[in-house]
Amino acid sequence: MKYTQADFKSDQEVKWCPGCGDHFILNAVQKAMPDVAEIAGRNRSEFVVVSGIGCSSRFPYYMKTYGFHSIHGRANAIATGLKVANPGVSVFVATGDGDSLAIGGNHFIHAIRRNIDLNVVLFNNEIYGLTKGQYSPTSKLGKITKTSPYGTIEKPFNPGELIIGAKGTFFARSIDVEVDLTRQCLVRAAQHDGFSITEVLQNCVIFNDGAHAAFAKDKATRAEHTIVLRDGEKMLFGANKEKGIVLDGFKLKVVTVGKDGYTIDDVLTHDSKEPTTYIHNALASMKYPDFPVALGVIRDVDEPTYNREVARQVAEVQEKSKIKCMDDLLNSGETWTIE
Repeated sequence: MKYTQADFKSDQEVKWCPGCGDHFILNAVQKAMPDVAEIAGRNRSEFVVVSGIGCSSRFPYYMKTYGFHSIHGRANAIATGLKVANPGVSVFVATGDGDSLAIGGNHFIHAIRRNIDLNVVLFNNEIYGLTKGQYSPTSKLGKITKTSPYGTIEKPFNPGELIIGAKGTFFARSIDVEVDLTRQCLVRAAQHDGFSITEVLQNCVIFNDGAHAAFAKDKATRAEHTIVLRDGEKMLFGANKEKGIVLDGFKLKVVTVGKDGYTIDDVLTHDSKEPTTYIHNALASMKYPDFPVALGVIRDVDEPTYNREVARQVAEVQEKSKIKCMDDLLNSGETWTIE
């Protein structure tokens, strides 16, 4: 069956604030799902959306799939159990910077380490929105919030650095208003066999409005402040693609092609499949205004997955053992019948 976007829309009223970036992300996911289903050859009944706690975690209600609205920080743990128990389903996780990087941080990094085949959509608005405006692990240093009235004194996480540093096999980044780019990233993420994270830089219009505005708000200048990375293409950006990223010793550098002796041949070519993490981490670390913010699929490499290795190990043990399942175990040894 060929699905459309409408096939993945539930009949529930969407209850996010008007103007919230979550609306854009929901639209992107619903647009991506028909492509994901077609490429994977899956029925809609083979999709599950798991969430934790937060504004983003209302997501399962709005998707016409199976869903599980779980508890704070535990979405990745619950999704791991779901995938291992039922490897035939495609599992998506909707989570926020507070949900997965604070209380759920331990589950998050170990899901990355295990490379379990989950598709995580990480909503990053740099704030706790549902609980009305406390600073989160991604809030900028010095950010004034209800729990940091004099400004935060904690350095924030860069999710890309964290994920790639934990040897993540897939990392992509988009902006909430870039719906088609988010859709493209999600389709690639779903095709990846392993733990995929698509970070979406999302705006909370109530408690952290303009968190990403410096480089993301103005469509007319966004091309100057961000770079969309595509495999096999030169790392060029700017209104006329006149600027590029080069390697200067061990560091990345922004140059203007045709000036100071730099030519198009000096500009790096993106390769998300490169096994080593050095360049991918450097790209994920780029910060405006010194660098453009990297968008698109930054890393996409192949490694064994936890769920496949569990299935392989279970099959090997079953092959050698007389006990194949729980019924065999319960009926082994001394058993008796009570009449």
